[in-house]
Amino acid sequence: MLPVTGGKARWRNWARSESSRPELVIAPRSIEQVVLAVERARETGHPVKPIGGSHSFTGIGATDGIRLDFSRMRGLVSADRARGRVTLWGGTHLYELPALLGPLGLALENMGDIDRQTITGATQTGTHGTGLAFGGLSTGIVGATLVTGTGEVITIDEDHSPELLPAVALGLGALGVLATVTLQCVPQFLLRAEEAPAPLDEVLSTWGERVRAADHFEFYWFPHTRGTRTKTNTRLPISAEAEPLGRVAKFLDEELVNNQALGALVAAERLVPAMTPRVNQMIEGLSSRRTYSDLSNRVFVTRRAVRFREMEYALPLDAVPQVMREIGAMIERQQFRISFPVEVRAAAADDRYLSTAHGRESGYIAVHRYWREDPTRYFREVEAIFQDHDGRPHWGKMHTLGEQTLRERYPRFDDFVAVRDRLDPDRVFRNAYLDRVLGA
Repeated sequence: MLPVTGGKARWRNWARSESSRPELVIAPRSIEQVVLAVERARETGHPVKPIGGSHSFTGIGATDGIRLDFSRMRGLVSADRARGRVTLWGGTHLYELPALLGPLGLALENMGDIDRQTITGATQTGTHGTGLAFGGLSTGIVGATLVTGTGEVITIDEDHSPELLPAVALGLGALGVLATVTLQCVPQFLLRAEEAPAPLDEVLSTWGERVRAADHFEFYWFPHTRGTRTKTNTRLPISAEAEPLGRVAKFLDEELVNNQALGALVAAERLVPAMTPRVNQMIEGLSSRRTYSDLSNRVFVTRRAVRFREMEYALPLDAVPQVMREIGAMIERQQFRISFPVEVRAAAADDRYLSTAHGRESGYIAVHRYWREDPTRYFREVEAIFQDHDGRPHWGKMHTLGEQTLRERYPRFDDFVAVRDRLDPDRVFRNAYLDRVLGA
């Protein structure tokens, strides 16, 4: 019997930018129950979509059909310590991984700055971190158990259907339900973080050198200012001495400033937009230097309590400085008042068919707006700049592109569609977002 937990209840994503009312919500406890859910979808003519942490800014997980709640399929399935590999249930959240991997002496090779997603939600939408030697999270997938649109359970790894891995590892939820994923991990390590202010012009003029010299480099720019806050992370062996932030310093900087104070400021700026440039300039003036080291996940990840909406594009690496200059000029020309910072990162090229870094080293630029503000005009103008520079949108973040343009951006787009035709010929996993970006 299927574990039905309800239906018609409204689902909303974290950013409150998408919502839907599924006809039925099923919370499977096993692969067999996932198969039964897919079979039920086929019998009733309803689409089926798994949902994880609901942290995507798009409607990629929305459905008015059957929603699969993976909260009962979490945790470690098995571990191969000799090869540094773990197999996880698909509903496992990123924030649960340190407790699972730590006792094995393992860690993820790289992480983004948020860990609220499930491992399948993060990899299926192309979540990435920063660092030119490291690909997105999907590049760590070396195996998977997939329930296809016909209800077939298939194993994918080096020995079983390996040709499917570049599509399935980053599949947008269009190819099937990932019941388990097997990750290639690395030995636990520390990160030394060096955070410092730097002039925007200097950072842009040395962008290439900075991203190639560091293990992990990123920077944040507050619009209406000429300064940035840079973060350079250096990988250290687990045997090195950690120098973590003290509890008080961590609370003051990351909780009080990044969450409580930021929330109050953006709410006030929404009511009085004219104050935004002055506030941003004040924040820039208060930016300080600090150095600390800790377990990798504690340095990569930052708690985000202030809701926002986000657009992020991957660009050819060398295009980043020019694109940033164009964004700055556009903001002033259009007289926008932008309170949230622009985030800039980089990642290695990879072979995943629909990876935003497929076949090229990539720079990532992310823009944000407070969730109670309408981002349409600002995002439209920024997106036009991204498009002029051969940009590829992050699948889990807001964008307006459709199938035709995306086919031009991705050399293996049609290969991905061919895999979709094979694994989900009847489009059991379709929804409005997938119809737009992949075609019906």
